[in-house]
Amino acid sequence: MPEQRLKGKIAVVTGGGSGIGEAAAIRFAEHGAEVYLFDRTPENAAKTKAKIEQSGGRAYVVECDISKPGMIEEGFKRVSEQSGRLDIVFANAGINGVMAPIETMGIEDWDQTMNINLRGTFATVKYSVPYLKDHGGSVIITSSINGNRVFSGIGFSAYASTKAAQVAFMKMAALELARYKIRVNAICPGAIDTNINENTYPKDDLEKVKIPVEFPEGSHPLEDQPGSPAQVANLVLFLASDESSHVTGTEIYVDGAESLLRG
Repeated sequence: MPEQRLKGKIAVVTGGGSGIGEAAAIRFAEHGAEVYLFDRTPENAAKTKAKIEQSGGRAYVVECDISKPGMIEEGFKRVSEQSGRLDIVFANAGINGVMAPIETMGIEDWDQTMNINLRGTFATVKYSVPYLKDHGGSVIITSSINGNRVFSGIGFSAYASTKAAQVAFMKMAALELARYKIRVNAICPGAIDTNINENTYPKDDLEKVKIPVEFPEGSHPLEDQPGSPAQVANLVLFLASDESSHVTGTEIYVDGAESLLRG
C-alpha cells in the first residue's frame, strides 16, 4: 500500500468513468481519499467504483451531466450531506465536440462544446466553493495543449477556445479563492490514450480548410507515443496533495514535449 498522501480527504472527479478521470480517481483512492465520481454515464462510473473498492478504497457514483448546472449543484450537496466536507475537485469532464470549418460550424455545435467544457467547468467550481471554503482545498481543471500552445488543429476552433478560456478562468479563480486557502491549477495534456475521440464529430467539409502540417519523424519527442491516463493522474495527484501547497494559478503541460514540436 503506497503512502496515504490524501488520507481523510474527500474528492470529486467529474468524468470519473473513463480515461484521465478514471485514472485520477483510482490514484486518489489509493492514497486514502474518499472519491465521488460525477459522470453522465453512471454505468461507466460504476466500473471505476468497482476497481477502487476491489483495492480497498471507497467511492460513490453520482449521475451528473456537467452541461446541466442543477445536477452539479445537487451533486455537491449530496457530497456535503454524506461526507461532511470537501477537499479536492478535479474538473475533468469534457468533449472534443464538432470539428468543422468556422464558416459552416453550427451555432448549436459551438454552444454544445461551450456549455460542456467551459460553462460546465465554471459551474463545477462555482458550486464547490461553499464547501471548499470550510477547510481550503485543491481544484484541478483539465485544459489542453490546444488553445494554449497548439493552434494547428484545424476545425477545433470551439474546443481550443474553451481550453484557452479554462486557463484564464483558472487564474482568475486562483487569485479570488486564495484567501480561502483554495488552490486552483490546470493541467494541459497532449495526446493521451483515452476514449475522448468518441466525443469528436468531424464534419465532411473539414478537408476544404485543412492546412498540411508536417512534423519531424516522431511526433511525441519524449516517448515516441501518446501518454497514458496514469501518467496524467500522477500529476493530478501531486496537485491535489499538500506536496503542491504553494502551487496555484498555474497551468502544467503533460505532453512529452509534443506541444513544443507542434506549436
